[in-house]
Amino acid sequence: MVSKSVQGLRAWLEAPVADAKMAGRTRLDALRGAAARITTPLLPDDYLHLVNPLWSARELRGRIVEVRKETADSVTLVIKPGWGFDFTFTPGQYIGIGVLVDGRWHWRSYSLTCPPDWTAPDNRAERVISIAVKAMPEGFLSSHLVNGVPQGTVVRLAAPQGGFVLPEPPPAKVLFITAGSGITPVMAMLRTMDRRAADRTDGDAMDDIVHIHSARTAEDVMFGAELRALHDKHPGFTAHIHLTGEQGKFDLADLDARFPDWRERETWACGPAGLLNDVEKHWAAAGISDKLHVERFEVERSAVGEGGTVTFARTDRSTEVDGATSLLEAGEAAGVQMPFGCRMGICQTCVVTLTDGHVRDLRNGDEHQAGEKVQTCISAAAGDCTLDV
Repeated sequence: MVSKSVQGLRAWLEAPVADAKMAGRTRLDALRGAAARITTPLLPDDYLHLVNPLWSARELRGRIVEVRKETADSVTLVIKPGWGFDFTFTPGQYIGIGVLVDGRWHWRSYSLTCPPDWTAPDNRAERVISIAVKAMPEGFLSSHLVNGVPQGTVVRLAAPQGGFVLPEPPPAKVLFITAGSGITPVMAMLRTMDRRAADRTDGDAMDDIVHIHSARTAEDVMFGAELRALHDKHPGFTAHIHLTGEQGKFDLADLDARFPDWRERETWACGPAGLLNDVEKHWAAAGISDKLHVERFEVERSAVGEGGTVTFARTDRSTEVDGATSLLEAGEAAGVQMPFGCRMGICQTCVVTLTDGHVRDLRNGDEHQAGEKVQTCISAAAGDCTLDV
Protein backbone atom coordinates (compact mmCIF):
# COMPACT_ATOMS: atom_id res chain seq x y z
CA MET A 1 0.00 0.00 0.00
CA VAL A 2 2.81 2.40 0.83
CA SER A 3 4.56 1.85 -2.51
CA LYS A 4 1.30 2.39 -4.39
CA SER A 5 0.71 5.62 -2.51
CA VAL A 6 4.19 6.84 -3.37
CA GLN A 7 3.68 5.93 -7.01
CA GLY A 8 0.36 7.73 -7.04
CA LEU A 9 1.87 10.86 -5.50
CA ARG A 10 4.72 10.85 -8.01
CA ALA A 11 2.28 10.45 -10.91
CA TRP A 12 0.20 13.36 -9.57
CA LEU A 13 3.28 15.55 -9.22
CA GLU A 14 4.59 14.70 -12.68
CA ALA A 15 1.26 15.15 -14.44
CA PRO A 16 1.91 18.74 -15.58
CA VAL A 17 4.96 17.60 -17.59
CA ALA A 18 3.48 14.39 -19.00
CA ASP A 19 2.63 15.93 -22.37
CA ALA A 20 6.18 17.12 -23.04
CA LYS A 21 7.08 13.69 -24.55
CA MET A 22 10.41 13.56 -22.78
CA ALA A 23 12.70 10.58 -22.44
CA GLY A 24 14.17 9.27 -19.20
CA ARG A 25 11.89 10.58 -16.44
CA THR A 26 13.94 11.75 -13.46
CA ARG A 27 13.46 13.29 -10.03
CA LEU A 28 13.60 16.66 -11.78
CA ASP A 29 10.26 15.81 -13.40
CA ALA A 30 8.64 15.52 -10.01
CA LEU A 31 10.18 18.81 -8.89
CA ARG A 32 9.02 20.58 -12.03
CA GLY A 33 5.58 19.01 -11.70
CA ALA A 34 5.41 20.06 -8.08
CA ALA A 35 6.24 23.61 -9.13
CA ALA A 36 3.33 23.47 -11.55
CA ARG A 37 0.94 22.24 -8.83
CA ILE A 38 2.06 24.78 -6.25
CA THR A 39 1.87 27.78 -8.55
CA THR A 40 -1.52 26.96 -10.11
CA PRO A 41 -3.31 28.94 -11.50
CA LEU A 42 -0.10 30.81 -12.39
CA LEU A 43 2.07 29.20 -15.07
CA PRO A 44 5.27 27.66 -13.68
CA ASP A 45 7.02 28.35 -16.98
CA ASP A 46 6.83 32.05 -16.14
CA TYR A 47 9.02 31.40 -13.09
CA LEU A 48 11.27 28.75 -14.66
CA HIS A 49 12.00 31.06 -17.60
CA LEU A 50 13.37 33.68 -15.22
CA VAL A 51 15.95 31.17 -14.00
CA ASN A 52 16.80 29.59 -17.36
CA PRO A 53 14.96 30.11 -20.68
CA LEU A 54 15.52 26.44 -21.56
CA TRP A 55 13.59 25.18 -18.51
CA SER A 56 9.99 24.40 -19.31
CA ALA A 57 7.38 22.14 -17.75
CA ARG A 58 5.31 22.05 -20.93
CA GLU A 59 7.60 21.83 -23.95
CA LEU A 60 11.07 21.05 -25.22
CA ARG A 61 13.25 24.08 -25.79
CA GLY A 62 16.72 24.78 -27.06
CA ARG A 63 19.15 27.63 -27.64
CA ILE A 64 21.07 28.17 -30.88
CA VAL A 65 24.70 28.30 -29.74
CA GLU A 66 26.36 28.42 -33.17
CA VAL A 67 25.40 29.38 -36.71
CA ARG A 68 27.99 27.94 -39.11
CA LYS A 69 27.96 28.65 -42.83
CA GLU A 70 28.11 25.54 -45.03
CA THR A 71 27.47 27.03 -48.49
CA ALA A 72 26.19 30.36 -49.78
CA ASP A 73 22.62 29.26 -49.06
CA SER A 74 22.94 26.77 -46.21
CA VAL A 75 24.02 26.73 -42.58
CA THR A 76 24.55 24.33 -39.72
CA LEU A 77 22.75 25.29 -36.52
CA VAL A 78 24.21 23.89 -33.31
CA ILE A 79 21.55 23.80 -30.61
CA LYS A 80 21.80 23.19 -26.87
CA PRO A 81 18.53 21.48 -25.88
CA GLY A 82 16.94 22.11 -22.51
CA TRP A 83 15.33 19.66 -20.10
CA GLY A 84 14.04 16.38 -21.42
CA PHE A 85 15.58 16.06 -24.87
CA ASP A 86 16.30 12.45 -25.92
CA PHE A 87 19.96 12.38 -26.91
CA THR A 88 19.76 8.66 -27.75
CA PHE A 89 18.04 9.25 -31.09
CA THR A 90 18.89 7.11 -34.11
CA PRO A 91 21.07 8.67 -36.85
CA GLY A 92 18.85 9.66 -39.78
CA GLN A 93 15.96 10.90 -37.65
CA TYR A 94 14.61 14.46 -37.72
CA ILE A 95 13.31 16.95 -35.18
CA GLY A 96 10.74 19.71 -35.31
CA ILE A 97 11.94 23.22 -34.62
CA GLY A 98 9.75 26.22 -33.84
CA VAL A 99 11.10 29.75 -34.23
CA LEU A 100 9.35 32.94 -33.13
CA VAL A 101 9.31 35.44 -36.00
CA ASP A 102 7.32 38.69 -35.82
CA GLY A 103 5.26 37.42 -32.91
CA ARG A 104 4.31 34.11 -34.54
CA TRP A 105 5.76 30.62 -34.12
CA HIS A 106 6.85 28.98 -37.37
CA TRP A 107 7.51 25.23 -37.36
CA ARG A 108 9.44 22.97 -39.73
CA SER A 109 11.18 19.59 -39.50
CA TYR A 110 14.89 19.17 -40.18
CA SER A 111 17.16 16.13 -40.11
CA LEU A 112 19.66 15.87 -37.29
CA THR A 113 23.21 15.93 -38.69
CA CYS A 114 25.07 14.92 -35.53
CA PRO A 115 25.70 11.56 -33.88
CA PRO A 116 23.71 10.63 -30.75
CA ASP A 117 25.12 11.90 -27.46
CA TRP A 118 27.22 14.48 -29.25
CA THR A 119 29.07 17.04 -27.12
CA ALA A 120 30.31 20.54 -27.84
CA PRO A 121 33.93 20.45 -29.11
CA ASP A 122 35.00 23.05 -26.55
CA ASN A 123 32.99 21.61 -23.65
CA ARG A 124 32.72 17.82 -23.42
CA ALA A 125 30.26 18.11 -20.55
CA GLU A 126 27.70 19.97 -22.68
CA ARG A 127 25.56 17.83 -24.98
CA VAL A 128 24.34 19.55 -28.12
CA ILE A 129 22.63 18.66 -31.40
CA SER A 130 22.92 20.04 -34.93
CA ILE A 131 20.72 20.46 -37.97
CA ALA A 132 21.58 21.83 -41.39
CA VAL A 133 19.21 24.13 -43.27
CA LYS A 134 19.25 25.07 -46.94
CA ALA A 135 17.35 28.24 -47.89
CA MET A 136 14.54 27.47 -50.32
CA PRO A 137 12.86 30.14 -52.49
CA GLU A 138 9.41 29.14 -51.23
CA GLY A 139 10.53 28.49 -47.65
CA PHE A 140 10.02 31.41 -45.28
CA LEU A 141 11.51 29.71 -42.23
CA SER A 142 14.47 28.15 -44.06
CA SER A 143 15.43 31.56 -45.47
CA HIS A 144 15.12 33.11 -42.02
CA LEU A 145 17.29 30.44 -40.41
CA VAL A 146 19.97 30.75 -43.09
CA ASN A 147 20.02 34.54 -43.35
CA GLY A 148 18.61 36.01 -40.18
CA VAL A 149 18.55 33.87 -37.05
CA PRO A 150 21.09 35.09 -34.47
CA GLN A 151 23.17 32.99 -32.12
CA GLY A 152 21.46 32.80 -28.74
CA THR A 153 17.93 32.47 -30.12
CA VAL A 154 15.69 30.25 -27.98
CA VAL A 155 13.62 27.82 -30.07
CA ARG A 156 11.00 25.18 -29.44
CA LEU A 157 11.80 21.57 -30.25
CA ALA A 158 9.82 18.44 -31.03
CA ALA A 159 11.21 15.03 -30.08
CA PRO A 160 13.33 13.11 -32.63
CA GLN A 161 11.43 10.71 -34.87
CA GLY A 162 11.51 9.08 -38.29
CA GLY A 163 12.27 5.69 -39.80
CA PHE A 164 14.97 6.66 -42.34
CA VAL A 165 17.70 5.10 -40.23
CA LEU A 166 20.46 2.52 -40.40
CA PRO A 167 19.88 -0.77 -38.58
CA GLU A 168 22.30 -1.79 -35.86
CA PRO A 169 24.65 -3.26 -36.84
CA PRO A 170 24.70 -1.66 -40.32
CA PRO A 171 24.64 -3.85 -43.46
CA ALA A 172 27.98 -5.07 -44.78
CA LYS A 173 27.56 -3.11 -48.03
CA VAL A 174 25.83 0.31 -48.11
CA LEU A 175 24.96 2.77 -50.87
CA PHE A 176 23.85 6.34 -50.18
CA ILE A 177 22.32 8.43 -52.99
CA THR A 178 21.66 12.07 -52.12
CA ALA A 179 21.28 15.46 -53.74
CA GLY A 180 21.13 18.99 -52.34
CA SER A 181 19.96 19.11 -48.73
CA GLY A 182 19.09 15.41 -48.96
CA ILE A 183 22.59 14.81 -47.65
CA THR A 184 21.62 15.95 -44.13
CA PRO A 185 20.27 12.70 -42.62
CA VAL A 186 23.09 10.74 -44.26
CA MET A 187 25.68 13.01 -42.61
CA ALA A 188 24.39 11.92 -39.21
CA MET A 189 24.88 8.30 -40.27
CA LEU A 190 28.38 8.90 -41.67
CA ARG A 191 29.48 10.86 -38.61
CA THR A 192 28.17 8.13 -36.33
CA MET A 193 30.02 5.42 -38.25
CA ASP A 194 33.18 7.52 -38.31
CA ARG A 195 33.00 7.91 -34.53
CA ARG A 196 32.46 4.18 -34.08
CA ALA A 197 35.40 3.45 -36.37
CA ALA A 198 37.67 5.39 -34.01
CA ASP A 199 36.54 3.18 -31.11
CA ARG A 200 36.94 -0.16 -32.87
CA THR A 201 39.96 -2.41 -32.77
CA ASP A 202 38.54 -5.20 -34.98
CA GLY A 203 38.28 -3.32 -38.28
CA ASP A 204 36.81 -0.18 -39.79
CA ALA A 205 33.11 0.58 -39.22
CA MET A 206 33.12 2.13 -42.72
CA ASP A 207 34.38 -0.96 -44.54
CA ASP A 208 32.26 -0.87 -47.70
CA ILE A 209 30.22 2.29 -48.17
CA VAL A 210 29.56 4.23 -51.38
CA HIS A 211 28.03 7.70 -51.28
CA ILE A 212 26.87 9.36 -54.52
CA HIS A 213 25.99 13.00 -53.96
CA SER A 214 24.76 15.50 -56.57
CA ALA A 215 25.03 19.28 -56.41
CA ARG A 216 25.04 22.01 -59.05
CA THR A 217 28.62 23.18 -58.45
CA ALA A 218 31.49 22.32 -56.12
CA GLU A 219 30.61 25.39 -54.06
CA ASP A 220 27.08 24.04 -53.59
CA VAL A 221 28.20 20.76 -51.98
CA MET A 222 27.13 20.80 -48.35
CA PHE A 223 29.85 19.29 -46.10
CA GLY A 224 32.14 19.00 -49.13
CA ALA A 225 35.41 19.27 -47.19
CA GLU A 226 34.22 16.74 -44.61
CA LEU A 227 33.18 14.25 -47.29
CA ARG A 228 36.62 14.50 -48.88
CA ALA A 229 38.27 14.03 -45.49
CA LEU A 230 36.20 10.91 -44.79
CA HIS A 231 37.03 9.59 -48.26
CA ASP A 232 40.76 9.99 -47.55
CA LYS A 233 40.52 8.67 -43.98
CA HIS A 234 38.61 5.44 -44.62
CA PRO A 235 39.80 3.14 -47.45
CA GLY A 236 36.37 1.46 -47.51
CA PHE A 237 34.42 4.69 -47.98
CA THR A 238 33.93 6.18 -51.46
CA ALA A 239 32.49 9.70 -51.82
CA HIS A 240 31.47 10.31 -55.44
CA ILE A 241 30.51 13.95 -56.02
CA HIS A 242 28.49 14.57 -59.19
CA LEU A 243 28.28 18.21 -60.36
CA THR A 244 25.07 18.61 -62.32
CA GLY A 245 26.02 22.06 -63.62
CA GLU A 246 28.85 20.48 -65.60
CA GLN A 247 27.71 16.89 -66.10
CA GLY A 248 23.94 17.05 -66.06
CA LYS A 249 21.75 14.79 -63.96
CA PHE A 250 23.40 11.67 -62.62
CA ASP A 251 22.42 8.78 -64.91
CA LEU A 252 21.45 5.74 -62.86
CA ALA A 253 22.37 3.59 -65.84
CA ASP A 254 26.00 4.47 -65.05
CA LEU A 255 25.81 2.50 -61.81
CA ASP A 256 26.74 -0.73 -63.61
CA ALA A 257 30.01 0.78 -64.84
CA ARG A 258 30.92 2.80 -61.74
CA PHE A 259 29.68 0.54 -58.93
CA PRO A 260 28.77 -2.82 -60.49
CA ASP A 261 27.80 -4.35 -57.13
CA TRP A 262 25.08 -1.75 -56.49
CA ARG A 263 22.34 -4.41 -56.57
CA GLU A 264 23.96 -6.11 -53.58
CA ARG A 265 23.94 -2.97 -51.48
CA GLU A 266 21.32 -1.80 -49.04
CA THR A 267 20.50 1.68 -50.32
CA TRP A 268 19.36 4.89 -48.63
CA ALA A 269 18.26 7.74 -50.94
CA CYS A 270 17.23 11.29 -50.05
CA GLY A 271 16.82 14.36 -52.22
CA PRO A 272 14.45 16.09 -54.68
CA ALA A 273 11.30 14.27 -55.75
CA GLY A 274 12.53 13.77 -59.32
CA LEU A 275 15.66 11.96 -58.19
CA LEU A 276 13.76 9.74 -55.78
CA ASN A 277 11.15 8.84 -58.38
CA ASP A 278 13.92 7.80 -60.77
CA VAL A 279 15.66 5.76 -58.06
CA GLU A 280 12.45 3.97 -57.10
CA LYS A 281 11.75 3.05 -60.73
CA HIS A 282 15.33 1.88 -61.31
CA TRP A 283 15.32 -0.32 -58.20
CA ALA A 284 11.88 -1.71 -59.06
CA ALA A 285 13.05 -2.60 -62.57
CA ALA A 286 15.98 -4.48 -61.02
CA GLY A 287 13.61 -6.32 -58.68
CA ILE A 288 15.31 -5.06 -55.53
CA SER A 289 12.85 -2.51 -54.15
CA ASP A 290 13.16 -4.25 -50.78
CA LYS A 291 16.76 -3.00 -50.58
CA LEU A 292 15.76 0.67 -51.02
CA HIS A 293 14.98 3.16 -48.24
CA VAL A 294 13.72 6.62 -49.24
CA GLU A 295 13.29 9.88 -47.35
CA ARG A 296 11.28 12.68 -48.99
CA PHE A 297 11.50 16.31 -47.93
CA GLU A 298 8.57 17.53 -50.02
CA VAL A 299 5.01 16.54 -50.84
CA GLU A 300 4.25 15.93 -54.48
CA ARG A 301 1.02 17.80 -55.03
CA SER A 302 -1.18 16.49 -57.82
CA ALA A 303 -4.41 18.10 -56.61
CA VAL A 304 -5.65 21.21 -54.83
CA GLY A 305 -8.80 21.93 -52.90
CA GLU A 306 -11.14 24.82 -53.58
CA GLY A 307 -10.05 26.74 -50.51
CA GLY A 308 -12.38 28.33 -47.99
CA THR A 309 -12.65 29.26 -44.33
CA VAL A 310 -10.91 26.85 -41.98
CA THR A 311 -12.18 26.99 -38.39
CA PHE A 312 -10.18 25.54 -35.49
CA ALA A 313 -12.90 24.65 -33.03
CA ARG A 314 -11.02 24.37 -29.76
CA THR A 315 -9.19 27.67 -30.17
CA ASP A 316 -12.17 29.44 -31.78
CA ARG A 317 -9.98 30.76 -34.59
CA SER A 318 -10.67 30.92 -38.31
CA THR A 319 -8.65 31.78 -41.39
CA GLU A 320 -9.27 32.13 -45.12
CA VAL A 321 -7.00 29.93 -47.25
CA ASP A 322 -6.55 29.01 -50.86
CA GLY A 323 -6.78 25.47 -52.16
CA ALA A 324 -3.02 24.90 -52.23
CA THR A 325 -2.35 25.68 -48.55
CA SER A 326 -2.29 22.67 -46.24
CA LEU A 327 -4.47 22.68 -43.15
CA LEU A 328 -1.32 22.39 -41.05
CA GLU A 329 0.17 25.52 -42.62
CA ALA A 330 -3.18 27.32 -42.26
CA GLY A 331 -3.35 26.53 -38.56
CA GLU A 332 0.22 27.59 -37.87
CA ALA A 333 -0.33 30.84 -39.75
CA ALA A 334 -3.40 31.49 -37.60
CA GLY A 335 -1.40 30.94 -34.42
CA VAL A 336 -2.94 27.56 -33.59
CA GLN A 337 -0.63 25.00 -31.97
CA MET A 338 -0.97 22.17 -34.47
CA PRO A 339 0.34 18.63 -33.93
CA PHE A 340 2.89 17.67 -36.57
CA GLY A 341 5.76 15.34 -37.31
CA CYS A 342 7.18 14.59 -40.74
CA ARG A 343 5.01 17.12 -42.66
CA MET A 344 5.06 14.58 -45.49
CA GLY A 345 1.97 12.46 -44.84
CA ILE A 346 3.99 9.56 -43.45
CA CYS A 347 4.09 9.58 -39.65
CA GLN A 348 0.38 10.28 -38.82
CA THR A 349 1.35 12.70 -36.01
CA CYS A 350 -0.71 15.54 -37.49
CA VAL A 351 -4.00 13.61 -37.67
CA VAL A 352 -7.06 15.47 -36.32
CA THR A 353 -10.82 15.02 -36.68
CA LEU A 354 -12.72 16.92 -39.37
CA THR A 355 -15.95 17.93 -37.63
CA ASP A 356 -17.60 19.85 -40.48
CA GLY A 357 -17.13 20.37 -44.20
CA HIS A 358 -14.80 18.69 -46.66
CA VAL A 359 -11.04 18.59 -47.28
CA ARG A 360 -8.96 17.18 -50.14
CA ASP A 361 -5.77 15.15 -50.09
CA LEU A 362 -3.15 17.23 -51.95
CA ARG A 363 -1.38 14.11 -53.22
CA ASN A 364 -4.21 12.36 -55.01
CA GLY A 365 -7.35 14.48 -54.81
CA ASP A 366 -9.24 12.11 -52.48
CA GLU A 367 -11.95 13.96 -50.57
CA HIS A 368 -12.69 13.51 -46.87
CA GLN A 369 -15.88 14.52 -45.07
CA ALA A 370 -17.06 15.37 -41.56
CA GLY A 371 -16.37 12.66 -38.99
CA GLU A 372 -13.18 11.42 -40.64
CA LYS A 373 -9.68 11.82 -39.29
CA VAL A 374 -7.43 13.70 -41.70
CA GLN A 375 -3.71 14.33 -42.04
CA THR A 376 -3.45 18.10 -41.89
CA CYS A 377 0.00 18.26 -43.49
CA ILE A 378 -1.22 16.87 -46.83
CA SER A 379 -4.86 18.05 -46.82
CA ALA A 380 -6.39 21.36 -47.95
CA ALA A 381 -9.81 22.93 -47.59
CA ALA A 382 -12.41 21.89 -50.16
CA GLY A 383 -14.79 24.66 -49.12
CA ASP A 384 -15.44 25.80 -45.55
CA CYS A 385 -14.41 23.25 -42.92
CA THR A 386 -13.90 22.85 -39.18
CA LEU A 387 -11.16 20.91 -37.39
CA ASP A 388 -11.23 19.60 -33.82
CA VAL A 389 -8.06 21.33 -32.72
